[in-house]
Amino acid sequence: MKALLELAAIPRSTYYYVIKTFDKPDKDAELKGIIQVIYKEHQGRYGYRRIRDELVNRGHRVNHKKVQRLMNILGLKSLVRMKKYRSYKGMVGKIAPNILERDFYAKKPNEKWVTDITEIKCCGEKVYFSPILDLFNGEIITYTIDSRPVYTLVSNMLDQAFERLADEDSPLIHSDQGWHYQMKPYRHALKRRGIQQSMSRKGNCYDNAVIESFFGTMKSEFLYLKEFDSIEHFKQELFTYIEYYNHKRIKAKLKGMSPVQYRTHSQSFA
Repeated sequence: MKALLELAAIPRSTYYYVIKTFDKPDKDAELKGIIQVIYKEHQGRYGYRRIRDELVNRGHRVNHKKVQRLMNILGLKSLVRMKKYRSYKGMVGKIAPNILERDFYAKKPNEKWVTDITEIKCCGEKVYFSPILDLFNGEIITYTIDSRPVYTLVSNMLDQAFERLADEDSPLIHSDQGWHYQMKPYRHALKRRGIQQSMSRKGNCYDNAVIESFFGTMKSEFLYLKEFDSIEHFKQELFTYIEYYNHKRIKAKLKGMSPVQYRTHSQSFA
């Protein structure tokens, strides 16, 4: 045995410790089981930090380092792959000033919105995805999809978003300088509803960082992890993901709550 231990470079103390504890019950068995449930429930999208936050939400006080160690033992790690993407850009204009100025903090829902369009390649085709995100809680207010980056992609999105507003709501909406947001119908629609328009300066991607970050998350957590039979199948799965993102996917900056949970929680104290 001494020769085998030397050959394997295992200390004698480690060997006898393993032998001593071999028949003892695993004190972390229950915690491992819950970790596996959370990991499967979120389809491998959660890493150890977010799983730790979800454990806390479920009443388990545990250090993130321990969660990381147990996930390593279980062979679990986030399947998310971060990839760059290209959003659809239009002509450069001087339609509206940059009012947002990277101030991404909002005190209440429907105070500040951001929007953009991104191109998605799926099933050998291209589709264009246009959402509106609320800076208060990162919630996707609404979205549209089209096979072409036509103006109705944005106008339909606006019509749907307006239905979410109360009479007293008059959000600021920020975008890049894409041609859709320079169109007179778009600007007039905002003006009629009392919504203030803000646009990024030329070549300044940081002003629209939040919506671009969402695109990166959506593509890495959803698009790159799924296979789709058709564009219609993609649309169905995207709807499911957006529902998951809004209602179930927790964020550390939202105190371990999902966007909808955070909005509901904040409104209960308003």
